Amino acid sequence: MNKFHFLFLSLSVLGLKAAAQQSASNRPYSFDNLPVVKSTEFKKDTLNIINYGAVKDGITLNTKSINDAITACNKKGGGVVVIPAGLWLSGPIELKSNVNLHLQKNAMLQFTKDYDQYPLVKSNWEGMPQMRNQSPLWANNEVNIAITGYGIIDGAGEAWRMVKKDKLTENQWNKLVASGGVLNEAKKGWYPTEKGLKGSKIKDAGKISADRSPAYYEEIKDFLRPNLLVLTNCKQILLEGVTFQNSPAWNLHPLMCEDLTVRNVYVKNPWYAQNGDGIDIESCKNVLIEGSTFDVGDDGICIKSGRDADGRQRGMPTENVVIRHSTVYHAHGGFVIGSEMSGGAKNIFISDCSFIGTDIGLRFKTTRGRGGVVENIYAKDINMKDISGEAILFDMYYAAVDPIPLQGEKRTAPKVQLLPVTEETPIFRNFYINNITCDGASKAVFVRGLPEMAISDLFLDNLVIKADAGIDLQEAKNVQFSNVHLELKNTDPVIKIYNGKELSFKNVVYNKAALLFSINGENNQKISTSGVSTTNAANKVVFGDGAQKKSLTIK
Repeated sequence: MNKFHFLFLSLSVLGLKAAAQQSASNRPYSFDNLPVVKSTEFKKDTLNIINYGAVKDGITLNTKSINDAITACNKKGGGVVVIPAGLWLSGPIELKSNVNLHLQKNAMLQFTKDYDQYPLVKSNWEGMPQMRNQSPLWANNEVNIAITGYGIIDGAGEAWRMVKKDKLTENQWNKLVASGGVLNEAKKGWYPTEKGLKGSKIKDAGKISADRSPAYYEEIKDFLRPNLLVLTNCKQILLEGVTFQNSPAWNLHPLMCEDLTVRNVYVKNPWYAQNGDGIDIESCKNVLIEGSTFDVGDDGICIKSGRDADGRQRGMPTENVVIRHSTVYHAHGGFVIGSEMSGGAKNIFISDCSFIGTDIGLRFKTTRGRGGVVENIYAKDINMKDISGEAILFDMYYAAVDPIPLQGEKRTAPKVQLLPVTEETPIFRNFYINNITCDGASKAVFVRGLPEMAISDLFLDNLVIKADAGIDLQEAKNVQFSNVHLELKNTDPVIKIYNGKELSFKNVVYNKAALLFSINGENNQKISTSGVSTTNAANKVVFGDGAQKKSLTIK
């Protein structure tokens, strides 16, 4: 073979590979054609923070030493900045392009409790532009950055967060109050400082407004808690191996980022940590989370894309996300979308995950005013155990409260009324949920749409769920259940429907029941069963509130 033939064959092979890649990229995403995340790559050049004056005594503030090392590494074209074993106290650290911040074994990066080390900056809070204290770890507009290794990063969250009395034992509460801080008027909320308490009394306290002076923000500074890690408009990011814990607010917050890999991290907060989310992926594209563990005070793994008009104006959905081989222990939700999803979310794939002791398993939440479209969401091979609330939940009446009421807390059902469809109306559609096993929940499946916008096109296959109650569908359209096994404590009814359209139940097995179906509302139609035995139920169906018998067909 001469060199011309060899060149021709080489170009042909490259052309075939390129064509195959192009063909794959043009195909709709699926578990057989997952989104691809571009990886990071770093030079081997290594700088040790000790050489920049860092001292591992837990007393010396190493902010300048660590930032100097990162800046020097960046200016040399990148590489690795090493944090060796030891306890390193620091203020905010800025990550820079082409730098891998690496924590060796037994390295603990402890962020200071000194509020003065965290300047007030224009940032983002729960999907809206806000003034906040500078995050302990942060980067803006950087490319090819990483935090890797084996160490622990602690955000000193106890210095920032408020604590609810009802979430502690009596001894814990008494010890906390005796440590200092201030109580709110009801004596049921503890704040570390007067500034923190003052900010809690102001609606949208951190909102950026021309009529709010620097002095105003300074008076409530301690209330404007930072997220532990905020990466904004960054590309090619790796978080690997490290423990991120004790955040003042959210733990990990990538915002408007692209090509993010989170691998084998441990994300930890006290279970009572207010707004103590694990990871909030907001308006990001191409994300991989794998092999990670979350045990936190709020939502575990959460997808967001901005809130209300601000989120819609940004118009950046979170898209092309793969989550796999991960575990969530305590959290308000194991895997969550919302409620700040006004920019939309699509092409999300979660598989081979376990949720143990979470309030809700799969949690999809929104409310009027958000707008946004959430679609093409895929979940399969999920194991759940000891779920306090619903195993699977879709709710368009999110009310910004904990999913499980505290002892003695009273809640009223939302007022149901038909409103016009506008840009503020959220849309949930095209969810594919398969192979879900749950050992213990208060309810198997709960779907609650709006009268003007039903939650639609849900396909739930191969569910095995032990729960107190069964399936509850309200304002839902084109929902298909197939191969479902329910073991329920309360079987009156097994399936509850209010204004459901085009609902299909195929091969649903349940234990001995008082009532199979309870169907209510004037807008039910085309509800059908196939392969569902009625002999196990004392009563087949009860119609009420205007529901008509012709809406249900039992085959």
